[in-house]
Amino acid sequence: MGSLLIKNAQIVTMNAKEEIIRGDLLINEDRIESVGPSLNEAIADRVIDASGRTVIPGFIQTHIHLCQTLFRGKGDDLELMDWLKERIWPLEASHDEESIYYSAMLGIGELLQSGTTTIVDMETVNHTDFAFRAIAQSGIRALSGKVMMDKGNEVPIGLQEKTAESIQKSVDLLEKWHMYDSGRIQYAFSPRFVVSCTEELLREVQKLSTHYNVKVHTHASENKGEIAIVEQETGMRNVVYLDHLGLANERLILAHCIWLDEQEKRIIKERGVHVSHCPGSNLKLASGIADVPDLLDAGSSVSLGADGAPCNNNLDMFNEMRLAALIQKPIHGPTSMNARTVFKMATIGGARAVGMDHEIGSIEIGKKADLAILNLNHFHTFPSYDVDPISRIVYSATRADVETTVVNGQIVMENNIMKTIDKETVLKEADASIKRLLSRTAIVS
Repeated sequence: MGSLLIKNAQIVTMNAKEEIIRGDLLINEDRIESVGPSLNEAIADRVIDASGRTVIPGFIQTHIHLCQTLFRGKGDDLELMDWLKERIWPLEASHDEESIYYSAMLGIGELLQSGTTTIVDMETVNHTDFAFRAIAQSGIRALSGKVMMDKGNEVPIGLQEKTAESIQKSVDLLEKWHMYDSGRIQYAFSPRFVVSCTEELLREVQKLSTHYNVKVHTHASENKGEIAIVEQETGMRNVVYLDHLGLANERLILAHCIWLDEQEKRIIKERGVHVSHCPGSNLKLASGIADVPDLLDAGSSVSLGADGAPCNNNLDMFNEMRLAALIQKPIHGPTSMNARTVFKMATIGGARAVGMDHEIGSIEIGKKADLAILNLNHFHTFPSYDVDPISRIVYSATRADVETTVVNGQIVMENNIMKTIDKETVLKEADASIKRLLSRTAIVS
């Protein structure tokens, strides 16, 4: 990779002091070597003049389903359980190796193009190795894992697993991909949610997570109907049940957490559980609005994710930041979720959730070079005079303002041109793949 010097930029560091500086940024191989004014161009193999541009830490999305990107537009206007049973599960069951690969590539292209450099991804039951291949080739940083589902009468045959088989396949993938490319790719055990997992499977996931010291990524308390099923089957609410099984700890990332009671909030705080807030998905599926201000006021870890394309229709962190801020204001007041709070959730907050805040999430010497260069010189982002740059990013900027994305010191997009993904091939194969999948299913569009 060599060395890269980014000159004359406005740099939003998100360091402990939240400094915003004007100057240069030197990347050597995969790490940030220097940040300061007027660095010598002679020390770099490559120079990017970022005059008039803004450099930010790469966004970290802590809940994504790359396997579902092909289903964009196929799950509109449904609530969660109908959405799963009528559309998503049948489509996931129809996946093949090639469709998984191109679904992942399609999603990754969108993510990189909009400044996201790290994801926590949950795949489907089958062909997960091909999603990992896409992740490896694209250059994105990811925690990913095959979904685990060993329970449920309404689950399509193609997604039904035996407990031992689900566990063994997960361990095999972990041993192949965990810490690939010096840790750019990591494995996360991914039981879908309590509704589709036996207690035996969840207890084994807890043991394996401890043994391998890896994250567990699952859904919880997204929908009132889901919660009712869990209470009927276990006699406990979601988070209480997960705590009962020993899963509620700092390795657990819980997507959604909309309908929490006070006991569950206390468990999340005391056990160090990480919550991934997905406002776009939660609104579209009519699931509700998570009480994020209360979680943050308690000191809990909350980050952001777009979820999947069929329950959001885009994977855009700019959209999630803006929604996360705006939906709370009518409930909690205009200052409840300010721009800086939301931007922290999208950057250093996400880094904490994945256990990498010492490596990513801010622009600091010694950290991994994961960043995006924005061009905010547009009608929709001006005037710039005497406006907080973070406010401009959260409330005014869009994904179209991202010009260049760098992951692990590698330029994966420059001047809006993808460097690691063949866009035309991916678009062509994505259409071919969804056409093939739809021919195997009986869903009605």
